[in-house]
Amino acid sequence: MKNIVVLTGSSHPKLAQKISESLGIELGSCKLGKFSNQESSVEIKDSVREKHVYIIQSGCGRVNDNVIELFILIQACRMGSAKRITVVTPLFPYSRQSERSQKKRLPQHQIGTEIMSSLLQTNDQQPLPQGTFAQSFMGMETDGGYRQWCARAGTLVAHLLQAAGADHLIAMDLHDPQYQGFFQIPVDLIYAEPSIIQWIRSEIPGWRQAVVVSPDAGGAKRATSICNKLNLDFALIHKEDVGGTRESMGLVGEVEGRPAIILDDMIDSGSTIGLASEVLKRHGATDIYAIAVHGVFSGPALEIINKSPVTAVACTNSVPQDEFRARCPKLRTIDIAPMIGEIIRRTFNGESVTQLFVHDEQL
Repeated sequence: MKNIVVLTGSSHPKLAQKISESLGIELGSCKLGKFSNQESSVEIKDSVREKHVYIIQSGCGRVNDNVIELFILIQACRMGSAKRITVVTPLFPYSRQSERSQKKRLPQHQIGTEIMSSLLQTNDQQPLPQGTFAQSFMGMETDGGYRQWCARAGTLVAHLLQAAGADHLIAMDLHDPQYQGFFQIPVDLIYAEPSIIQWIRSEIPGWRQAVVVSPDAGGAKRATSICNKLNLDFALIHKEDVGGTRESMGLVGEVEGRPAIILDDMIDSGSTIGLASEVLKRHGATDIYAIAVHGVFSGPALEIINKSPVTAVACTNSVPQDEFRARCPKLRTIDIAPMIGEIIRRTFNGESVTQLFVHDEQL
């Protein structure tokens, strides 16, 4: 492939190297670092003049530093007379910070204390614990009737990407898909669904008898899409009132005596997986698998997973997973590098990207 350059930021160079190998090209050379005052330093070693540049940077690790580094990389390519600049963000930074999602996020020590307590102390005679976290997890009320307003930082990042000089964006499984509409440049929203389906078929014994479970109503569309493609049953975990004074998590669907597959777009604090796996275990699921597109694993997430009844947790490598796997033997990795490499090839040659996600019913 001529007139194409693939560059990487500091967030996930291992993924970028795999993508370059799948394309059959060498990863572009650039020097990344910090000045003595901690300002980001970017120096591109290869010529990008009149070339199509793909910059791979995921919203993980030191997110703020990586975002600024991405802006500087884009600007450096623009100043280097690049013909076209495409930003590839397997995990789009700040896409989780919509107004509603921020209200449901709590300090990590509070999450760890209450979820770990729920996993260790619950029994068959008690409903799931309903402390301040569980209530906040379901929905937080405002104080004194005043509606608290939150900044939409993802929208700001979208505007800054365009101001830096990006011509095209490739993002995978946005947590809040509405952010796609805030761009005035072309956006290709891609999905890890084909890779997830392949992993289910190859790694889950007896997957044809499994039940796909959405841990909340917001993820039902994602779960039912995979259900339809694999011809599996569907179940939903939802909020319900207990005694009219408190709330608990209930299950709609039947999982007794069958494997259960929890599908979510992101595992951050691990609270959703911890609570959902406990519900499924109470309802008689034999093996419980959790699959997420993005495995962030912040705070006590890995400890929660280790203590939970989950058999295995699979995430894509949109975020580096090596360190997490060393601390949690239940983790599995779904490689998305070949898929992203194929998408880059198709966009470079002007071919259809949507066709890549058309499911073949004969598979």
